[in-house]
Amino acid sequence: MAALALSPAPVLAARGAAGMNLVNNTGQAISNLYIRRTGTQSWQPLAVSPAKPPKGARASSPFSDPDCAFDVKVTLEDSHEAVWSGVNLCEVKSLTLNRNDAGVTWVDYD
Repeated sequence: MAALALSPAPVLAARGAAGMNLVNNTGQAISNLYIRRTGTQSWQPLAVSPAKPPKGARASSPFSDPDCAFDVKVTLEDSHEAVWSGVNLCEVKSLTLNRNDAGVTWVDYD
């Protein structure tokens, strides 16, 4: 019995982020979408379908990464940018990117 207690526990595979579904609640169409791991500096373009989701639209991306925490940045139709920091993309069915008239951003998770 003591030998079993000293056996290493099985390593569980990390799930990470697998696909992203978002709802555009910014009040404007999104012309570009970027993503980076939280704490890094390099933004990477992220393809979504539909390519330029209008306000209120749902979009999806086949995005996959072993990490969970990301910053999301969009360019809006009026050329302003909006950023959401520390977005958890693991175990989420969809996220809503919200932005009010004052430019304050927040994410709702489903």
